Amino acid sequence: MTEDNDTYEEEFEDDENEFADDDEPYFEPPIEPEEEEEEKKYVKLADRIHDTARKTERVILVGVTRQKSQMRYETDEHLDELELLTETAGAEIVEKVLQNRSTISVTTFIGKGKAEYLAERCEALDVQTVIFDDDLTPVQQRNLERALNRKVLDRTALILDIFAMHARSNAAKTQVELAQLQYMLPRLTRMWTHLSKQYGGIGTKGPGETQIETDRRIVRDRIAHLKEKLDRIDRQRATQRKGRKDITRVSLVGYTNVGKSTLLNMLTGSDVLVEDMLFATLDSTVRSVEIEGRALLMSDTVGFIRKLPTRLIASFKSTLDEVVESDIILHVVDISHPYFKDQIEVVRDTLKELHADDKPTIMVFNKIDRLENPGTMAGLRGEYPYSVFISAARGMNIGELSAAILLMAEEQHREKEFEIRPPDFSLSAEFHRVARIVEEKYEEDHIRIRCIIPPDVEQRLLKVHADRLRVV
Repeated sequence: MTEDNDTYEEEFEDDENEFADDDEPYFEPPIEPEEEEEEKKYVKLADRIHDTARKTERVILVGVTRQKSQMRYETDEHLDELELLTETAGAEIVEKVLQNRSTISVTTFIGKGKAEYLAERCEALDVQTVIFDDDLTPVQQRNLERALNRKVLDRTALILDIFAMHARSNAAKTQVELAQLQYMLPRLTRMWTHLSKQYGGIGTKGPGETQIETDRRIVRDRIAHLKEKLDRIDRQRATQRKGRKDITRVSLVGYTNVGKSTLLNMLTGSDVLVEDMLFATLDSTVRSVEIEGRALLMSDTVGFIRKLPTRLIASFKSTLDEVVESDIILHVVDISHPYFKDQIEVVRDTLKELHADDKPTIMVFNKIDRLENPGTMAGLRGEYPYSVFISAARGMNIGELSAAILLMAEEQHREKEFEIRPPDFSLSAEFHRVARIVEEKYEEDHIRIRCIIPPDVEQRLLKVHADRLRVV
């Protein structure tokens, strides 16, 4: 009897050990209905969660060399600049594509074979956007997007996007929006698929205006509103400039990213934003400075660039008027750039478009600390007589620049005396508008005016009114 009991106890212990090891079955407790419902909600919520982190846009750049009007090295340089613009916009360049063409395709800008090659590269490199270095017509842009099945931008659209990123003040935002709408207007059918359709149904019967016509009218109305707003800003700034008429005004101009804002900070002790990127400054910044007791006003303006869209120049008129009405221009040049002479010509062409190319100008060659061959400066002194060589970042030769500005400012504010024969009151009124009158006398047969007048204005008046005006 005892043996049987012992055997039974051992078997029982073995059964307990069997359930105690790793293969022991697990029985879940029953889930309450309320808990089950909460778990379902959690699962559904998890399914709805998406990754909202912005992925870097992958881009291919496209340049076309025109065999007669543009050399290959120029196309390479333009594409390098387009690369900087694209990086400023926050995209990643994965490839550059070049094509040599004698004529531009009206339908796709590039050739059919190159378009097919681009489509293959976009697919292979997982590219979302293709950017062309030249302006595309709405038709070319639409056809390319269909052929590549990718977003296609041109240089103007890229620059407008960067301007929109950097616009801070109300005036800058208004100017950029105006330029964007003017660019967008002929491309409405490409940007929204619904715009070519006409809505139907109850309450929509009317004169038959299609949705595209409605949207165009809305955009045109908005453009008209922005132009009126910019006119008000222009009048306000003109009033502000009248109050500064007796003070010498100096404007810094130059290619984008040549160091204008750094130089302004160095000369005035201000803290204007300085970044190593294109178009960091959009608003016109005015600061006062005193050089050997003479008060000056210095303004930093938006940087110029090759192929700067005409609509941008028109939109930024109120900002660029600081250049037009300045007494002295400091043309800042990045002397370390391999193609700085081309950049000089771009700035001069833009100043010519603004009718400010005849202003007294000092050529300021910046970044001499990065110059590999200092002998370059000797040749430039002979080519540009009114020139100064500095490093704004390191403060090199800033005293020499200040002396040059002071000398030109004194020339600008030297008193001159003129005689108007016979008495011409309209010409006298023009002197009151463009010069600071010190003394004016009315005689029987002439008017004598002593005033302070900019040399360029003096030369213009003497040329236009040579039969009635002379210097005493």
